[in-house]
Parts: sequence; C-alpha cells; structure tokens
Amino acid sequence: MDCGMRTLTTFACGDDMLAGTFDHGDRTTGMLMVTGGTELRAGAHSGMARLAAEVAAYGFPVFRFDRRGVGDSDGTNPGFMDSGPDIAAAVAAMKRLRPDLRRLIGFGLCDGATALALHHRAIGFDALALANPWIVEAEAGAPPPAAIAHRYRAQLLSVAGWRRILTGRINYRKAFQGLCRLSAGSDAGLATRFAAAVDGGQRPVSIILAAGDATALAFNGEWRGSLFARARAQPTITVTSVDSSSHSFATGDDPRRLADFCIGALEACDRA
Repeated sequence: MDCGMRTLTTFACGDDMLAGTFDHGDRTTGMLMVTGGTELRAGAHSGMARLAAEVAAYGFPVFRFDRRGVGDSDGTNPGFMDSGPDIAAAVAAMKRLRPDLRRLIGFGLCDGATALALHHRAIGFDALALANPWIVEAEAGAPPPAAIAHRYRAQLLSVAGWRRILTGRINYRKAFQGLCRLSAGSDAGLATRFAAAVDGGQRPVSIILAAGDATALAFNGEWRGSLFARARAQPTITVTSVDSSSHSFATGDDPRRLADFCIGALEACDRA
C-alpha cells in the first residue's frame, strides 16, 4: 500500500508478523529507525514519522517498524535487549524493498539506541546514529543518579534554589531519598555492555544528547568516566550535546537539530 512516497508493509519475525513503514528515497544509503520503550514506529506525537519524511526528502530511504508485541505487530514484546531478531527482520524487509541499498545506518532513540549498539555488529549496519542512549538502570520511577546530581547541583548553585531551601519549600524527605540513591550509585552492567559494543572503531557511531534530559545526563556521566576511556579516544565515535531537555527532541528547534544530525550521519556514510 503506497501513501504518496510512503509504503506500509508487513514482514515476518519468526512466527510473528511485524508492521513496518518505508519512506522512499532514490539514494543507495538508507536508515533503519528503532524507537525506544514501547513507543510506536510513528514516535511520540508522530515525531519519528516526521523525521523519516524529512530525511527521505533528502533522498535517503527510511524504514520504521513496531517490534514484536508493540503497536501493529504480533507476538510478545522481547524487550530492547532481546530485540536483535526484530531489528534483523526489519533490515531484511527494507532490503527486499530496496535490494540496491549499498549502506545502512541504524538510528535509535533511548533504549532503541541501546538495542542498536548491542546488536549492530551481528546484523551488519555500516554506521550508527544514536539519540539519548539508555545505559544506566535506575529504580522504577526514579531518575538515574547522574540526573539527581545535576538537579541538586543546579539547586545549590542558584539563588532560587537556596531561597527554596531557606523558606522550607523543598521536601527534605524526598531530598534525602534522592541523595541516598545518588550515593548508592547504579548497576554498570548495561553501560559496560554498551561500551564494549561500540569499542573497536570498526563502524562510525554518532551520538546526540539533549543536555537537560535525564537519560542523556546519565549517559554523559558514564561517557566521561573510565569505562568509556577507549571509546573517547576513537575518532569514529562522536558525541554532540544540544541545549534541550526534550527526551524525544520534540520542542523548539529540536526536530530540525535531530534531522540535521541524521542527515549528516547519512551523508558521511554515503561518501565513505
């Protein structure tokens, strides 16, 4: 089914049928998009659909999909860490639609970015473009420790923050609980796996962070530590921070910034 330059399709992942959307472009470098959490392939407020259309307008074909158990796809949601088969099936479906593709970039948001990092080598992507990767596990309903540290630092360095402290407008019980979570740290297992997955410099990895987003703050905290020392030294891995607090790059100039980020990564891959 064609909707202008957009094709809706289904494809198999094991015994399940998955739903996908293909935005046409005439260039032979394309992009596969992986959303985060249980977000539909259209993205928050259709943000991923608009991003796909904008990238395709530059000639780069784009494929989006709902993984198993999400949106229009059958089956049981395997979670992002076990979504390798879903991503591989989506790549195969895209290549059936465009068998002349020479290069393919994986773009992911949040744990979609993490899924791409963990599985990209086995699937065979040529490059990755990752937005606000999720690499720090936190307690349910709690922000990652780096985000807690950022919040308290902002309070202690601002006149308004001290005014709230002195006038009793800060909930001290919540503040104490936050500091306890901060001192306890977090499980570095996922960050370790992410670092190992992108290490080696075999494929370009471009990362964009919304500076005020809790997930991005958590990533940046790990990125500056010893765990990512080797990755930081590799010219094939770049991290760009933009002035935004929107996790999905949905406010102000964020959509334009995100589109420029994706198009830049695609152009670089196309020239390689």
